[in-house]
Amino acid sequence: MKRTIKILVISALFFLAPIALLAQSPPHPNSGNAPGSGNTPVGGGAPIGSGLVMMIAMGAAYGAKKVYHLRKEE
Repeated sequence: MKRTIKILVISALFFLAPIALLAQSPPHPNSGNAPGSGNTPVGGGAPIGSGLVMMIAMGAAYGAKKVYHLRKEE
């Protein structure tokens, strides 16, 4: 019984923590210091290309490693 209550309390903590622990509200999309003019996005149109390429490269390397180890075992 104690184990069940402990699991329920920990689960409730993990589900409710993101709601209670907000750091700050997001900025207004058209704040005075936003780059560009008009309706700029919240991020200011920051490029995400190099981070995306790095993530794809690391995923490909990890997949190649897994395939290598699977074939090595056979």
